[in-house]
Amino acid sequence: MSSNETPRGPVDSSRVPRYAGPATFARLPRLDEVGTTDVAVVGVPFDSGVSYRPGARFGGNAIREASRLLRPYNPAQDASPFALAQVADGGDIAVNPFNINEAVETVEAAADDLLGTGARLMTLGGDHTIALPLLRSVAKKHGPVALLHFDAHLDTWDTYFGAEYTHGTPFRRAVEEGILDTSALSHVGTRGPLYGKQDLTDDEKMGFGIVTSADVYRRGADEVADQLRQRIGDRPLYISIDIDCLDPAHAPGTGTPEAGGMTSRELLEILRGLASCNLVSADVVEVAPAYDHAEITSVAASHTAYELTTIMSRQIAQARATDQETETK
Repeated sequence: MSSNETPRGPVDSSRVPRYAGPATFARLPRLDEVGTTDVAVVGVPFDSGVSYRPGARFGGNAIREASRLLRPYNPAQDASPFALAQVADGGDIAVNPFNINEAVETVEAAADDLLGTGARLMTLGGDHTIALPLLRSVAKKHGPVALLHFDAHLDTWDTYFGAEYTHGTPFRRAVEEGILDTSALSHVGTRGPLYGKQDLTDDEKMGFGIVTSADVYRRGADEVADQLRQRIGDRPLYISIDIDCLDPAHAPGTGTPEAGGMTSRELLEILRGLASCNLVSADVVEVAPAYDHAEITSVAASHTAYELTTIMSRQIAQARATDQETETK
């Protein structure tokens, strides 16, 4: 979108009830209705990489349905994200559910195309396998990126049943492929039993710092966000959020729930504390609506994606304003 164009925003809920019409993210226009976009919200209905409960292939559309309640002004960030930048729903990336390797290649190619237009990605999963091809694509554009990984689990295991590409292995593969800036990697919200202490030793060798859910509880969201900002600096940042970073009380609709997680309030406050970081793309994954109750998980995920989208929109608008000032001098 050029600096002279006015973004096309959501359907006016004072004229069309929220429960009516197609469920695009936040009732925004489709990508084919705007031509180009600054932030593309895309779904990846894929869950062939899960190790326990399936169902995340339906997560993207569940998040879209829950996002009908989102409104255009975000008071927590004092911003109207859909007026600052063009945000559009890019639909779903159709992937082969019977071939993980092919699915990974398809996601990467689709992300390449979207990022090639200048857009940033807000991806709705799907299981966490999709983070690897998304990171590959982002790294082609920005070089190795900083990563904040919100999750109950490390997702840096080597293989499951000999398979290299699963929802528990994406970040080990990403480190091996050199697409992450290993000086700026952090897990947030981890907890629960592991296969052994070696899991933590291997993870530390890859460069990851860990902020457990207990750390968030004891230290508070503001202190954690400050620590993360200092670790990230001004590096290009990718944020990957497995909704199971939240406690099952706040996100029952997920495939591998773990007791003792963060609250949705803590997650949102930490994200708001990262508003100054250079967020180049993000994902929210592992929403499995078959296990949800009253859309608890989907609502949390939609608000999470909203905060991430707001951060990106603000930064896009600020960059345009800076460019305009430079041109007028």
